[in-house]
Amino acid sequence: MKLIGIDTGGTYTDAVRYCEEAGVEATAKARTELDLTIGIGSALDQVVADPNDVALVSLSTTLATNALVQGVGGRVALIFVGFEDGDLDRAGLRQALGDAPVILAQGGHDSMGTESAPLELDRVIQEASALDVDAIAITSRFSVRNPAHEQALLSALTPLGKPIACGHQLSAKLNGPKRALTCVLNAKLIGLITELCDAAQAMLTERNIKAPLMIVRGDGSLVSAEFARHRPIETILSGPAASLIGAGHLTGASDVVVSDIGGTTTDIGILQNGRPRVTAAGATVGGYQTMVEAVEMFTYGLGGDSEIAVDTRSHPAAMVLGPRRVVPLSLLAVDEPTLVHETLDSRSFPVRPFHCKFVRSTGRAGATSERETDIIAKLGGRWQPLDAIASTGLQTSALEALISRGLAQVSGFTPSDAAHVLGIYDAWDRQAAEKAAHLLASMSDSSGNSVRVDGIALSQWIIDTVIRLSAEVVLSATFSYDGIPIDAIKSPLVQQSINERQITTPTGSAGPEPLPQPESPKSRPATSVSIAPNFDIVGLGASAATYYPWVASLLGVDGVIPVHAEVANAVGAVVGQVRITNQATITQPSKGQYRVHLPEAEDRAEFDNALADATALLRDRVEKQAADAGADQVVFSTSVDKRTAVIEGKEVLVEATVVVTGSGRPRLHS
Repeated sequence: MKLIGIDTGGTYTDAVRYCEEAGVEATAKARTELDLTIGIGSALDQVVADPNDVALVSLSTTLATNALVQGVGGRVALIFVGFEDGDLDRAGLRQALGDAPVILAQGGHDSMGTESAPLELDRVIQEASALDVDAIAITSRFSVRNPAHEQALLSALTPLGKPIACGHQLSAKLNGPKRALTCVLNAKLIGLITELCDAAQAMLTERNIKAPLMIVRGDGSLVSAEFARHRPIETILSGPAASLIGAGHLTGASDVVVSDIGGTTTDIGILQNGRPRVTAAGATVGGYQTMVEAVEMFTYGLGGDSEIAVDTRSHPAAMVLGPRRVVPLSLLAVDEPTLVHETLDSRSFPVRPFHCKFVRSTGRAGATSERETDIIAKLGGRWQPLDAIASTGLQTSALEALISRGLAQVSGFTPSDAAHVLGIYDAWDRQAAEKAAHLLASMSDSSGNSVRVDGIALSQWIIDTVIRLSAEVVLSATFSYDGIPIDAIKSPLVQQSINERQITTPTGSAGPEPLPQPESPKSRPATSVSIAPNFDIVGLGASAATYYPWVASLLGVDGVIPVHAEVANAVGAVVGQVRITNQATITQPSKGQYRVHLPEAEDRAEFDNALADATALLRDRVEKQAADAGADQVVFSTSVDKRTAVIEGKEVLVEATVVVTGSGRPRLHS
């Protein structure tokens, strides 16, 4: 039987055919299109020999991670029960909401699960019914201790026909604003993950593949596609988690730094003793710390398709990369050669950054303002020069709003284009990349001079910047892993350490060579500094070979690019297990009263009875959820964290947390 692993990234969709006896038997790469079925179908066709022989299809994805990094997602509303307006300023919640509507309502519970105030159900229903949003997030105060108000709102608002996310379903931990943030981000991602699951399932059905479809979660475990549709936030860091698992599988290494550079992000994690560390505090992506348990990965908006910008106001001019991913110009020119070449040929001095940018609508549905609707109509569903669509400040703002919600897409010059100009990479239209590089190099800096002498020099500048920033983010990740503030990367000592290892970065096929030592004694430092990771670096991703030999040299460690590095995520997607964890809290509201904070539990007079109830109820929940998630035979484990205090010579329960985990291999199609 064959296992098919698929990774849907921002630029490419990768696939592998895997056999537990033989390992990787076939690999494939296909373009990721706006219509995801195209890339998934093409990748499947390259690796599936016999549909009847496929026992499992497992999918990892960077879509959720990329969406949060780029600030892309559906328009949501937050129903915030029992909280005040000031609570929106905590945990980055107001920033995540942007201009999204918020309904503040009375209600909620206290830390013991007792109702604090009656729920304003009728008012919330009336206001929510008038909202023009794609999804709704509901978070009630202390809903992890009593979810009654969230459940009442879920039942009342379901007839609206919009996806709804509830805070208590996503986390059992305290901190209402942080739980609300997780809930809001989950609601934003529902449309994206639903689209992905629908696309994958359609391609399987079309090819008569009856194997179950699984999705990789952020902790590296697998769940069914249906399970993931309702909890898409749990797929953040899905791709990075799969890459860590895949790196360990492909290299056999037990202690390494793994860096996966994709089109949109660079994702960095560390394997120690062959296992990734899972952060219980919650994954941080795009500047937001969620309550989602995931592998401890550090994600940076730096990739082969990062949008480049030249800051001509600084002296000297500075290169800025990301965090937004754009379609590389040389790739767009493959599909739209006439548009790209005629537009670039028509540009004249003085050159502006938007002269090398194009835009189109994505065709996705979403709530839009009148001005945004006009922009979409003007785009007409096809690629057009950006300045032909937005020529005023108001139009530019409307277009940026559409881009941020995934309703419009940009194409521009990227590191991938620079690699084409330098001859490092040759997959798309090199001539288009050269034309754009020449134009951008002629932009004037603050002194009125061209920022670079020609397109080759500009492209080398970009590649050098990617390598330097990649080295810095790898070192930043190792600092964070060790509890060192991430700002330490800006320390003069750290910067000097990297500078002392400065290398000549690639121009074609040339390898790294040390720069000649300067002859002037004034420029030679009096001290030597060496700060480096303790582990070698495994570089993953299609462009890893372009950057990571030089990144490793800058950091003074060895770099490893394993066989199948370009599809490591897809490999990691097929070697995981289903793993479901639920937890409950036991408190003592009064003497002789032990309360399990689960809706179906009852207060008990003895702690041991309450613990037995909590364990049994959690096991039933985990067993059902594991079955829904696609597990076959489930193995359970239980842990109890009991915290007590001694008051007047007597031990009193402060709080106990019961955690039940069920794990097992996914069900295979026979």
